Amino acid sequence: MNNENNQLNKIKKTGKKEAYLPGRVCLLPISERPFFPPQTLPILMNEDSWRDTIEYISEQHDNITGLVLVRNPLPEDAKPEEFYKVGTLVKIHHPVLSSGKVQFIAEGLQRFRIKKWIKKQPPFIVEVEYPNEPNYKGTDELKAYAVAIINTLKELVPLNPLYSEELKFFLNRFDPNEPSQLTDFAASVTTATRGVLQEVLETVHLKRRMEKVLVMIKKELEVALLQKDIHDQVEETLSEHQRRFFLREQLKAIQKELGIAKDDKTADVERFEKNISDKTIPDIAKTKYHEEIDKLSILESGSPEYAVTRNYLEVFSKLPWGVYTQDNLKLRAAKIALDKEHAGLEDVKQRFIEFLALGALKGEISGSILLLIGPPGVGKTSIGRSIAHALNRQFYRFSVGGMRDEAEIKGHRRTYIGAMPGKIIQALAETGSSNPVIMLDEIDKIGSSYQGDPSSALLEVLDPEQNNQFLDHYLDTRYDLSKVLFICTANQIDTIPRPLLDRMEIIRLSGYILEEKVAIAKNHLWPKLIRNAGVAKSKISLSDSALKLVIDGYAREAGVRNLEKLLAKIVRKCAVNLVNKKPKKIAISKNNIIQYLGMPIFTPESNLSGVGICTGLAWTSLGGATLSIEVARIHGHSRGFKLTGQLGEVMKESADIAYSYIASHLEHYKADKNCMDKKYLHMHVPEGATPKDGPSAGITMASAILSLMLNKKVKARFAMTGELTLSGTVLAVGGIREKVIAAKREGIKNLILPQAVESNFKKLPDHIKQGLNVYFVSHYDQVYKLLF
Repeated sequence: MNNENNQLNKIKKTGKKEAYLPGRVCLLPISERPFFPPQTLPILMNEDSWRDTIEYISEQHDNITGLVLVRNPLPEDAKPEEFYKVGTLVKIHHPVLSSGKVQFIAEGLQRFRIKKWIKKQPPFIVEVEYPNEPNYKGTDELKAYAVAIINTLKELVPLNPLYSEELKFFLNRFDPNEPSQLTDFAASVTTATRGVLQEVLETVHLKRRMEKVLVMIKKELEVALLQKDIHDQVEETLSEHQRRFFLREQLKAIQKELGIAKDDKTADVERFEKNISDKTIPDIAKTKYHEEIDKLSILESGSPEYAVTRNYLEVFSKLPWGVYTQDNLKLRAAKIALDKEHAGLEDVKQRFIEFLALGALKGEISGSILLLIGPPGVGKTSIGRSIAHALNRQFYRFSVGGMRDEAEIKGHRRTYIGAMPGKIIQALAETGSSNPVIMLDEIDKIGSSYQGDPSSALLEVLDPEQNNQFLDHYLDTRYDLSKVLFICTANQIDTIPRPLLDRMEIIRLSGYILEEKVAIAKNHLWPKLIRNAGVAKSKISLSDSALKLVIDGYAREAGVRNLEKLLAKIVRKCAVNLVNKKPKKIAISKNNIIQYLGMPIFTPESNLSGVGICTGLAWTSLGGATLSIEVARIHGHSRGFKLTGQLGEVMKESADIAYSYIASHLEHYKADKNCMDKKYLHMHVPEGATPKDGPSAGITMASAILSLMLNKKVKARFAMTGELTLSGTVLAVGGIREKVIAAKREGIKNLILPQAVESNFKKLPDHIKQGLNVYFVSHYDQVYKLLF
């Protein structure tokens, strides 16, 4: 082997050194990119796989080896067929073993082509040949290519410092006028793929090689320029931010030197002082404010306590201390404003006018607490907004339905993370006034839990004797709520805590009769729906008869919410017709209303008459209703009395009283005194799925039983209400307005009411009383004379 290696094929000058070119070479595989002759680079290989091979090269081949690119990404597993045909002869310098690796410096010498494989297992030994490269000096075309490559390299050097270092190393070893070495060097500094670089290595013809390399470095220049543009854009953005930052810091420093700069803490304090400068703050509250300001001044702005104190002062300074809006005390203007926005609700309007009149006499309006009770959809919330508008006050509404935490009313203590004031203080801060109208919606649905009882917290808020010293836990100082007008709304009175109820003035909204609903629909609901739909008024017309049919046949509830939904449904269907069929006008009448709403839900009730049948009047949370009561004899074998219709305990007791009273006064009312001895009676109140309770059906039940015992029908269609005692006395009942409206809606004109409610009836509006024959009774004997 040594003798063979010592045989020289040729001697070639490479820079300043001479290298022997052996005919047989031991190969080392590389996988990332090919090695070019002008290169001198460190090579790293696995010790386990190649240590023996490198030692063999040092001993037998005078540190001369061939580096060849392999197709396998793992050189250790490379097979002879995976080696490329062309590689580079190199000389190994300074091999070192370290951490399982063999590292050495490879100095490129000459291209070679594998001619024949001598040994196909490591160490790989092949027979090689060296391509002839003639002397190209003096050729103008190649010189031009060389100049183009050099110029491109010059452009690349300023863009990347790495090119500069490699170029210096190349110039120290080679003559730049040698085109072959220059071309290989230029290819080696590019980031081209290993396949493209291997193709350059295999191209022996210099001109073709130079053409390929020139294209490669031109692309490299384009990429470098693009990278520079991107880098410059980023640098420009960062530089601009840095410039602005430094300028701001310099400005702060200059302002500080001149005494016109303020740090964040000083700016906060000045803002708080400005917020309270035109407000009238009580002395105790002002002392609290100054204590917090002093605390803020000694705290570091980055500390958590600083943020808590700052937030507190933010809330404190925004409160409208001593700020009140000017009330509108003109009764006529207020009445006009209320009538414009609401039809009906005369009780509420009258109470408000009385409240306003007292304020006009005193020159100011004190706070008050009103409770509006009525079924859904009668306008409780909207009348509150109208009252605020008529008074020229700010309006704030929040719902207490389902509220379970007293902190919602009185605020959280500042020891808690995320503490904030209660809804009352929030309302004052948002409205910017100490005398707004605050509406507490759904107060009958307020809850309680382990976190506290909000209804108890409201006792202080809604008590005129206490709320001038209202204490919010977050604010931790007293605030005067005595000028605030509180309006609460509820659907029923039973679930409101009694202590809370005692603090409020109750105003009942009974619901609307047909005429009032027609007025509301024509003046408010229908114009609003047409306007929201974007339809011209002339395009859709709704007759009064159709409107009355909608109210009577589809929307008999006390309020107008369902009526509004039905009218919206009509507008939507009309909109579809206007878009599809494009008629000039759509007229909705009584005859075609079924096309829009379907068959009526409610039909006129049959004339309830017959032996053992009477009509009563009842109150529900949805308004008034008529109640038919039927009594029938089951058999004559034994005495008994049965009740059905899902009746409550009070109503069952009323039925028992009625049965006992009639049984003990049969002779007095001209009936057989023994007629009930062997009769089993069954009393039924229809709509058995609906729970019913209360004492007001007493005279109705007694009349139904007496009708059966006398075997007589009542003389005319009557509806009645009143509590009956065992002595026959008729006692007062509630819900007179709702019951009268229900009777009028059903077309019943003859009413029997307790004598004790006559004053309540007389207070009803004339349009409700019109056309009714009302009989007031104090004893059942009067009822008997009217019916039988």
